[in-house]
Amino acid sequence: MTFDVLIIGGGLVGASLAAALKPSGLSVALVESQSMTPDLQGWDSRIYAISPGSAAFLSASGAWQRLDRSRVQQVEQMRVFGDKGAELAFSAYQLGAPELTFILENRLLQQSLWQGLLQQDNLTLFHPARCANLVFNEDDACVLLENGHEIRTRLVVGADGRDSWVRSQAGIIEPPTLYQQHGVVANFRAEKPHRGTAFQWFQPDGILALLPLPDQMVSMVWSVSPEKSEQLLRLPHGELCQQVAVSSQHTLGALQMVTPPVSFPLRLLNLPSLVKTRLALVGDAAHNVHPLAGQGVNLGFRDARQLTKVLLERGPQQDCGNIHLLRRYDRARKEDIFSMQRTTDALKKLFNNDHPLLGTVRNWGLSATNSITPLKKMLAFHALN
Repeated sequence: MTFDVLIIGGGLVGASLAAALKPSGLSVALVESQSMTPDLQGWDSRIYAISPGSAAFLSASGAWQRLDRSRVQQVEQMRVFGDKGAELAFSAYQLGAPELTFILENRLLQQSLWQGLLQQDNLTLFHPARCANLVFNEDDACVLLENGHEIRTRLVVGADGRDSWVRSQAGIIEPPTLYQQHGVVANFRAEKPHRGTAFQWFQPDGILALLPLPDQMVSMVWSVSPEKSEQLLRLPHGELCQQVAVSSQHTLGALQMVTPPVSFPLRLLNLPSLVKTRLALVGDAAHNVHPLAGQGVNLGFRDARQLTKVLLERGPQQDCGNIHLLRRYDRARKEDIFSMQRTTDALKKLFNNDHPLLGTVRNWGLSATNSITPLKKMLAFHALN
């Protein structure tokens, strides 16, 4: 079978791209290794902050409207604390916006996207299916699935995550920079109401965030050393709850565990280019950032949004895999990705540093930013897109 576009990876970013290409007139295929029927029993420990801009992008394909709103939490305020008493606070009210972001489970959004894809006329789904081989030719690319099925396409989109098979098959070998930190995630039920507020504490030994969820729950993302990550995972659940409560200054009172902790290594990946002839990379296959700003998945949605725009505006006769066309996508994404990587990398290095002078500077910086309204608005509006 031959297609205009083949997306490899049906996670949030790959699925959103497939959905956005519905009105394109292109023939699209998607290969996903999992069965597209996620289990929604219980709460998912994998939580995302979805910006209003990403929500609008998802709304265009109907995915946002299909969500169970009882499992989506609006964030109306954000409070960021330094390690020496400084604080930076944002509110949607100050920005004249209905909300700063939305917090929801990966599985919930994944299900909504897949529901739409299962009914999409211009889309052929291969799931569960795995790729065995990928060859790029002058006029097309050829993918061989493990079941022997052969797929030919004008454009391959690698949306298969941080350890992208597509990226390696294309010969793009760029070692990531390891942060020597792990992200530990878990969900808790809080004693005190969070009132739609996201909290973040920059501490000498890590960065702790508590993101609000419905039903007086919060999602924890704690960026710590590999050694501390191991310690946290070994703790009895009651002791971990107590340690998180202490580290969050008992802001939300006592905590009860809802989902057990899991961890993953943190890293930075910055590729010289997101494209080659007949190839475009999106999402974690294209870039990795520190999670302290909660913007990784939104970067991926902006990739999908921009690649969709380039393909829709290509002209009726232009080949989807043409390198000159794909470079428009690459150029359009560079500044946004670099800006987010540079900001998160600098904040991580600034706060995970025991130099006494830097301790003074970073806390002064938080306090100063908090008192300069235009600067606060500039920082917050970037996160709204």
